[in-house]
Amino acid sequence: MRRAIAIGLAALAFVLLAMPATPSYAQASGHVRVSIVKVGLLIGGGAGSGVLTYRGRNYPFRVSGLSLGITAGASIGRFDGRASGISDVGDFVGTYSSVGGGFALVGGVNGVHLRNEKGVTIVLQGRKAGLELASNISAITIGWK
Repeated sequence: MRRAIAIGLAALAFVLLAMPATPSYAQASGHVRVSIVKVGLLIGGGAGSGVLTYRGRNYPFRVSGLSLGITAGASIGRFDGRASGISDVGDFVGTYSSVGGGFALVGGVNGVHLRNEKGVTIVLQGRKAGLELASNISAITIGWK
């Protein structure tokens, strides 16, 4: 019995020593802050800028987009959230798609879920101000500043 316990403890020690001392960075998530101004009537357009904080560094980016569907009004939004599925910081830039809707009258809360062709997912929540009614499909392009 003692021999079995000794072998088990030795195996456990071997496994613990074989584990890497630092976490794997194969895919890491980042924090995203973005501000967007949107105007539209049936076809909407928007532009803005933001910052991705990824692995301790800040990466400023620009946002532009087009939405098709029921869109009326104008709004400005400030959003915070997470970007996940990033293997390399370059995976963050690209074209994202979103299906969703929102409503803002003077002020409101909105959320958006985006995914690009490289598998990066961005989930944002924040406040909007203005007058806007939207139920549409959006294509959003993110590029480095």
